[in-house]
Amino acid sequence: MSIKQDSWIRRMALEHRMIEPFVDAQVREGVISYGVSSYGYDIRVGNHFKVFTNVHNTVVDPKRFDPRSFVDIITEDFIVVPPNSFALAQTVEYFRIPRNVLTICVGKSTYARCGIIVNVTPFEPEWEGFVTLEISNTTPLPARVYANEGIAQVLFFEADEVCAVSYADKKGKYQKQTAITLPRL
Repeated sequence: MSIKQDSWIRRMALEHRMIEPFVDAQVREGVISYGVSSYGYDIRVGNHFKVFTNVHNTVVDPKRFDPRSFVDIITEDFIVVPPNSFALAQTVEYFRIPRNVLTICVGKSTYARCGIIVNVTPFEPEWEGFVTLEISNTTPLPARVYANEGIAQVLFFEADEVCAVSYADKKGKYQKQTAITLPRL
């Protein structure tokens, strides 16, 4: 397995619709950067967020998740994540991962230096959809997250051969997400 360079990412994005919309350069002026980078792709967070709240005194349970744990916010500018809390969001970009590719997604250093951590599981071979992001504010202060700007970087690893069983073959429960997706069993 090897990490893929920007030329491979461009080719896969343009020829195979691996990333849509695809930004063929690093956009940096006045925004938290996004677009193609040397060995990956900086994804953007969209403008729809689900911010964690305890207004209904629900219990967080991954087997019986109560959607009342979140407040929906749609914004064109930014959201404020409460101290020691988190929000869910989705990417601007839609992904179609090839059968011989695995990705790892890591948070951007600009946010990490502010105590904002982005957690995303790997995109498995043949996974497809908008990515649901978890954005954690680890600080004791409110934290701003900017809509439609960079939030994390995706690194692409190409295997020497295709996998025996892909995410699509397993009929994965998060396949073809079109909105922020809450935990499922």
